[in-house]
Amino acid sequence: MQTYRIGPDMDDGFIDLIKRRRSIREYTQEDVSDAAVDTIVEAGSWAPSGLNNQPWRFVVVRSKEIREKLARCTRYGKIILNAPVLIPILLNKAVSYDRTKDTQAIGACIQNMLLALCSLGLGGVWLGEILKNKEEVRIVLDLPEELELMAVLAIGHPGHRNQSSDREPIGNLILKRI
Repeated sequence: MQTYRIGPDMDDGFIDLIKRRRSIREYTQEDVSDAAVDTIVEAGSWAPSGLNNQPWRFVVVRSKEIREKLARCTRYGKIILNAPVLIPILLNKAVSYDRTKDTQAIGACIQNMLLALCSLGLGGVWLGEILKNKEEVRIVLDLPEELELMAVLAIGHPGHRNQSSDREPIGNLILKRI
């Protein structure tokens, strides 16, 4: 079995990308291209899923009217109104075989999407508070009941890049080395 490590013989650009990614909540009015959106969705589609069931589905929302309706479904409506693109991510219950496993897969899908948009120079934020009104969102998006909202990504060109973040030292996170 081959072991991989970050070091002088390996490009650590990916680790830098992970550390550079931030939740971006303010956007310019510059449009996000369809090609960029497709790249982001494709990155999400390459996430691992149990039995390769790929339980995720996506809606790309650019319509101001729909964004206004979705903004009323969350206290973070200002973010939704200002983002040029929203991507609701949905669980396709028709292909689901284990809810926990499938929701974990969708989390991996969302992380892939966030990393992809960061690599493209875009900004985005994973909105979860809107889930309290997921049935209303489903109706606004005119989707069948077999699709359940898991999150909404708000995406755009960053209004600024002065976000900062700290992380706990890994010594505080690793409980044991057995």
